[in-house]
Amino acid sequence: MRVLKIVAEGITTSFRYPHFIQQVQPTFPMPPPATIYGHIASALGEWFDPVGVRFAYHFTYAAKVKELEHTILLSPSSGKLKGTNFPKVLEGNVNPFDREILFQPRLTLYLNQPDWLPFFRSPHFVVVLGRSQDLFTYTSVETVELERTESAYFEHTLLPYSTNRHTSRGYAVLMPRYVDNFAGRRPYFARYFIIQERIHSSQFLWFGAKPQEQYWIDPQTPEKKGDKLGLQFLSFVGKEDETATLA
Repeated sequence: MRVLKIVAEGITTSFRYPHFIQQVQPTFPMPPPATIYGHIASALGEWFDPVGVRFAYHFTYAAKVKELEHTILLSPSSGKLKGTNFPKVLEGNVNPFDREILFQPRLTLYLNQPDWLPFFRSPHFVVVLGRSQDLFTYTSVETVELERTESAYFEHTLLPYSTNRHTSRGYAVLMPRYVDNFAGRRPYFARYFIIQERIHSSQFLWFGAKPQEQYWIDPQTPEKKGDKLGLQFLSFVGKEDETATLA
């Protein structure tokens, strides 16, 4: 399978949990699918139809740190300007909070859209990942030919939620999957399984007869115990609990 492979690097990033508002802003350890969708749209210069678009990625960072930030919540004062209904001044309350920051993030993104290569060679908007101030740069944009094998290893990636039935070396998480900008920015969420520690497909647990598995691998990746890096392609829309079968 021929795919587009993009390597993006930055100094900092943060992927906010959407249900935290004040006091603390923890970060997901890797970008949610909705963030990936926005990143792709930024390169293309427009929102795109997510149907049929599939992605896989490998994401790492050097360290996680906390940063003290603050917001100022403005509210009108009790007084009014003479002859108007406008307040005399705006009063502000400073609200400090801790934000988790990922230092030296690196994203290797795979897309089943090799024809999009020119857009990532010359992106329409400034390249960011996460917050608007988290500037990134593309250090490599190319097309590669993936191969199918009977074994692979996985690390620092996002897998279908159903993977939790086959290993405990990861954890489940609820992430923003897609924000429908064609329907008033309606958000959709889905469950996923995060794996950071390396695991080989031979270590997956199966109950009953083990099915004949095949995996997509990137032949350019380092070989570990005879295996290459496996890629799980996910989608932005459609069935949420995608099967753990990779090919």
